Amino acid sequence: MTSRCRALLVLACLLPAAPLALAAGAAAQVHDYPTQGRVEYVLGCMDDNGHDFVNVYKCSCAIDRIAASLPYDDFVEQSTFSKYATLGGEGGAEFRVDRAKAQTKKFRALQADAYRACGIGRPGTVAK
Repeated sequence: MTSRCRALLVLACLLPAAPLALAAGAAAQVHDYPTQGRVEYVLGCMDDNGHDFVNVYKCSCAIDRIAASLPYDDFVEQSTFSKYATLGGEGGAEFRVDRAKAQTKKFRALQADAYRACGIGRPGTVAK
């Protein structure tokens, strides 16, 4: 079994199926993200930051923080704009309009905050 498959199995067991509660017992504002979306984010995060086992937890922490402040549909839109913001040529024109730039900026700021809070290096850099 590859390390990627093992990580996927571990994530399926570790990711919460229900919203988290605050320490005081009040329900936290956590948006319902599908498990597949969370796993894809964690695997992408690990691709960017290293496939050390500790990054399973750090990247899971990051998607949990993002999910706490962003509905899933907004996450998909913003992360897509962010991913393709540097796509060149005519095909990338849709990702360079003002609305796309604003969504990219929002997502990258939210992701940077989540990375900082979870102990991950800058987005797009491999942690050693």
